[in-house]
This record gives sequence, C-alpha cells and structure tokens, in this order.
Amino acid sequence: MEQGWAIMEDGIAKVKNILEELESQFSSEEYMRLYTTMFNLAGRNKIDDDYICQQLYNNYKESLQAYIMSTVNPSLRDKHDEFMLMELVRRWSDHKVMVKWLSRFLSYLDRYFVVRKKVESVKDLGFSCFRDMAYGEVKHKAKDAVIALINKEREGGQIDRALLKNVLDVFVEMGKGEIEFYTDDFEDAMLKDTAHYYSRKASQWIFQDSCSDYMLKVEECLKKEKNRVSHYLHSSSETKLLEQVENELLVVCANQLLEKESGCRALLRDDKVDELSRMYRLFHNIPKGLEEVAKIFKEHVHSEGLMAIQMIEDATSNKTLKAGGARGEHALMTTFIELHNKYSAYTTGCFCNNAILHKALKQAFESFCNQVVCGTSNADHLASYCDYILKKGGSEKISDEAIDESMDKIVKLLAYISDKDLFAEFSRKKLSRRLLFDRNVNDDHERLFLTKLKQQCGGQFTSKMEGMVTDLALAKENQNQFHEYLINNNAAIPGMDLTVNVLTTGFWPTYKTCDLRLPAEMVKCVQVFKEHYESKTKHRKLTWIYSLGSCSINGKFDLKTIELLVATYQGAVLLLFNDAQRLSYSDIKTQLNFEDDDLMRVLHSLSCSKYKILKKDPDSKFVSPNDYFEFNSKFTDKMRRIRIPLPVVDDRKKVIQDVDNDRRYSIDAALVRIMKGRKILGHQQLILECVEMLSHMFKPDVKVIKKRIEDLLARDYLERDAENPNLYKYVA
Repeated sequence: MEQGWAIMEDGIAKVKNILEELESQFSSEEYMRLYTTMFNLAGRNKIDDDYICQQLYNNYKESLQAYIMSTVNPSLRDKHDEFMLMELVRRWSDHKVMVKWLSRFLSYLDRYFVVRKKVESVKDLGFSCFRDMAYGEVKHKAKDAVIALINKEREGGQIDRALLKNVLDVFVEMGKGEIEFYTDDFEDAMLKDTAHYYSRKASQWIFQDSCSDYMLKVEECLKKEKNRVSHYLHSSSETKLLEQVENELLVVCANQLLEKESGCRALLRDDKVDELSRMYRLFHNIPKGLEEVAKIFKEHVHSEGLMAIQMIEDATSNKTLKAGGARGEHALMTTFIELHNKYSAYTTGCFCNNAILHKALKQAFESFCNQVVCGTSNADHLASYCDYILKKGGSEKISDEAIDESMDKIVKLLAYISDKDLFAEFSRKKLSRRLLFDRNVNDDHERLFLTKLKQQCGGQFTSKMEGMVTDLALAKENQNQFHEYLINNNAAIPGMDLTVNVLTTGFWPTYKTCDLRLPAEMVKCVQVFKEHYESKTKHRKLTWIYSLGSCSINGKFDLKTIELLVATYQGAVLLLFNDAQRLSYSDIKTQLNFEDDDLMRVLHSLSCSKYKILKKDPDSKFVSPNDYFEFNSKFTDKMRRIRIPLPVVDDRKKVIQDVDNDRRYSIDAALVRIMKGRKILGHQQLILECVEMLSHMFKPDVKVIKKRIEDLLARDYLERDAENPNLYKYVA
C-alpha cells in the first residue's frame, strides 16, 4: 500500500509540474504504470473488506486538500479585485485538469468502491474539495469584485467581459449542474445592488430629463442589461435582472413620469408617435403598467371629443352654423371620424392592438358619442351624416371607393352609439326620402351600406330598410305592368302621366295620412290605378300617402309658360285656381279637406317663399286663416322649369316618441324571455340581465324597466314570491 501510494504521489507531483508548465504531458508508459498500480491495489481488495480502497480514497482527498491549502488559497489571498478574479479562474481551471488526471488513474475506485459504498465519485470528490476549501473562502470577495466591475461598465468604463464570464462560470459549476451556488452566492446580491444603482439613477433622471429623454435612457439601460446577460451573466438572470431595472426605473416612478408636463398627455397632444410606441414597449411588460397609460389615453381622447362638441355648440350659438343644421352635423361627425381614425391608428400602431388600450378608446368614444349636441342626439347626427354621404355618392360627387371607406367609418362610429335603435329609425326616415325623392339614388351604395350595418348590428337591425330597397325595385315592375295595362285597356284613360310606388306598410316609417279631396284632374288617374291594382289582387288594401307625392304642373303666366315641380299638396292647391281667380283660406281648406298645419305650410311655400306663384292678401310673411289668395299671372323666372320645395315637417320628436314606444315592447319581451328561462329570479338580477340583453340596441332606463315589471305583474305574466317581495316567479 505504502509503495503503491508513493508511486501515486510521484504522479500527483508531475501533474502539479504540468500545471506550472515545468514538465511535459504523461507518456504512455507513465500513464500505464500509475493506472496499473492503482488497479492492482484496489483489485486485491476482497469483496467484504474495503480497507485498501478506503485508504486510497482518503489519500486522494487528503492530497487535494493539502495542495489547495498550500498552493491555491495563498495565491488567492495575495491578490485583489480583477487580479484575484483572474487567479480564481486559473486555479479552478488547473484544479479541473488535476482532477481529470487523477480520476483516470483511480477509475477502478469509481467502478467498484464508489458504487458499493454510495459515496461521491472520485471526480465529484475533487470538485467538492475545491468548493469547500478554495471557493468557500473567496466567494464573497469574488462576488464583490464582479459587482464592482459590472457597475464600472454601467458607468461607461471598459472591462474584461471574458473574465467575468469565466468567473461566473465558476459559480455555476460549483453547483454540479444546478445554479444554486450562482443564485445564492452571486445573483441575489447582484440583483439587490442593481436595484440600488437604478434607484439612484431614477431619482436623478426623473427631475432633470423630459419624459421622452427619460424613456430613451430606460430603453438603453434595458438593452445594455440584456447585452450583459448574453455576454457573461447566466441566462436565468435575464428575467429577474430586467424586472429589477423596470421596477426601479418605471414602476416606482410611473405616475410621476406619466404625469410630467412632458409626459403622456403632452405626447398625445403633440402626436409623438415614436415616443408613444416607446412608452408602450416599456410599460406593457410591467404588471398593471398600461393601466395608467390607458387612463390618460382615455381622458385625452374624451377631452378631444368634448372639445369638438364645444366648438360646434359655440359656432351654433354664434350663428356660424345653423343649429341642428346639416353643416353642423357634418362637421361634428367628420371630426368624430377623424378622431377615431387618428386614435385607432395609435391603438393598432403605437399600442400594438393592446386590449387595454382598445377598451380605453372604446370607453372614451362612448362617453362623448352619446351626449346630446345642440339639443339633438348623436344618433340623429350620424344618420344625417350618412344621408349626406349617400346623396353625394348618388350624384357622383365622390367615388365608389370613397363611399365604401366612408361607410366603414360610419359603421365603426355607430358601434359607440348606445341608441342604435334611434339611429336605425332616423336612418329609415332618411332612406325613405332618398328612395322616393332622390332621382340620383344609387341602389348599389344603399345595399352596400345595409350590408355593412347588418354585419355590425345583425339582420334584425336592417330587415326593414332592406325591405324598403326591395320595395322600390318591385315598384318599378308594378309601374311597368301599369303601363302595359293602359296600353291594353283603351277604356283606362288616366288623363295624365301617373307613376305610383306601392310600398309595404311594415317596412316603411309611419306617415301622417290626410283624407285629401283631390281635384278632379287627379281623381281620375287615381281611380284608374285602383282598378288596375284590384285586377291583380283583391287581398291588399291601398292607402294613399299624398304627403309623399310630387307632380309636374305647367303654369301659364303672362310672359311665358313655366313647368312647376311641386309636391302633391301644392299641386292640389294650384289646380283649384284653374276654376277660380281668387280664393280665401277657408275656401281652400273646405274644398281640399286640409288640416290647418298642412295648409299653412303649403300656402306659405306658394305665396311667401322665393317663388310667389300665388299672391296673398294682405301681403305679409305669414299665412293666417283670414288671408285671400289669387294666381300671380305676372310671375316669371329665367328658368323654364323650377322646383318649389315644400318645407319638411320636423318629425324628430315623433321619431323619438315612436322609438320610446318600441322600447317598451322590447323591454317587455326581454323580461318575459328571461323569466321564461329562469322561472324564478330576484329583482336586481332581473334588471341586470334585461339591461345586458338589450344593450346591443339601446341602454334601457332602469326606471322604465321597473315600470314594465309592474305592468307585467298587473297583467299576470309575473308574480311576486309570497315570502320575498323582491323575488319574481314566471306565470306560465
């Protein structure tokens, strides 16, 4: 045993000399002599007696410990800072070489003794000796030296990154495949020091830099820290390191940064797209980091919307724009669409379609899009703007592509309007006027818009309007059949050209009907069409809406004959003057069976407006029941054809009233549908579910819902629970 180990000690001495570059590598004969000696010593050991193997194992351990104590540790103690780190890397590298050689010579111990006794392998024992004796003594100095070099680099100094990589590899390798030594002995302290470093920097930068400059510095710091991880820190440190940097530079001073004079509001106000993109990149990885950004974004968009509304209201009060007039509506909706285009581009571009920012944009637009402007809801304003766009498209003032783009923008804006049912009703009113009175209406544009509305709001939303468009197409077929009827039936002589649009009552808005006594010239043609229609079907009843009609009349004035394009009401009044030169207000009312409101409107358009076809006595700007009228034979105009408009009755109040009535029916239906499915439900829960069910069309008033519940209770659709009055039961 002693002789054999003496040979091994010679081998250990040679390894030391090889490491010091005093001798060359082992020759084959030297290697085989050492390996054979150790094999023979361990191989003679009996299965039940491990004495010699244990002695060899212990001698190996003691030799390594003696080398570390005598050579390694003194060399590490004598050096400091970077030199100490270089020495640590060199000594660890030498130690691994020594263990590699010795573990080869003692490999038989691994195969027999280590397995039997369940002790560390020869290689692991060698590493443990270094870890316990050399690494354990120097790890704190090494940690401090590495952190000092990292901070030096952060301040712009040059360091040996390869050295730091090798030193930190020592920390990692001490864990034999695990990183617990790296984490406990280096990383925790490094992260703590990083937090202190960037905390100091944040306190300086937040006061001396603008928001944009501060974010540039933060982005640069994060980039450099990632670079450090890729060059010398362990990859597991990246997430934790960046979290520390983000916490100190962003989380701790987020409010202070965003609320700076040059902060988020200023960036939004000045359209700093690159800076806003940078802000999103920095804050989106932080827990709840975007909530404050979204709050400011929402407030800014809301204030922009309110500012647009205020400008329109100011212009209206200063009479720059007519209150509720087309220009005001168009200017407001155009501004809303421009705002939406701008800030939608921010959410999709700068904010990468983030859901939190999209929600903020939605809430901001909902807040001001549902305000009353100039006494009118934005549902009405948007319907009027849509009417304006479609009329321009029909007259070919704008291209099909521009129409398509405008329709997309209108539909997007509609998504923020809570009173979608009100928009639908106003749109239906305006669609009816386009279809009936606008000769330039473009069916393709109308159908395109209805398709987009259908995609956004569902088929029920557009079903009536689609029926209106279809009605007009069928009306053309009916008119062609009427012409054929007149050609084939010689007895059917209407006396004038007649065009009739037969419409389905359920699709079209309700119109005020008037039992007008038509002049004889008109009665005959109406009777002829009735006979034609009744010959086709006997199951449908025609109701004539004269208020929607129009006619062309030749006015034979002294100087020349002028074609007058007038409404049916106006035409009926003018035809009376074929048989009478002068008529009183009461005469006209009696002969035509007019109501006062309609008659005053008609007579005003013919006697007090631009074209004075009738002379009024007395001559004033207003019509009264005591006035007299006569045909103005002296009237003339440079045009041979003139259109005399009949002022449209403002039926907004009626539309709103009709919608309110429809809402009551919708609420009733929703309440019954919910209770039919749930059978028993509490008062508050019933209201919440009703609001949720109807919110896609309008925002129901809770007070109205309560009234409808009471009405359903009275009509025995529901009943209260006997013990709990806040609990409702469905009555089948």
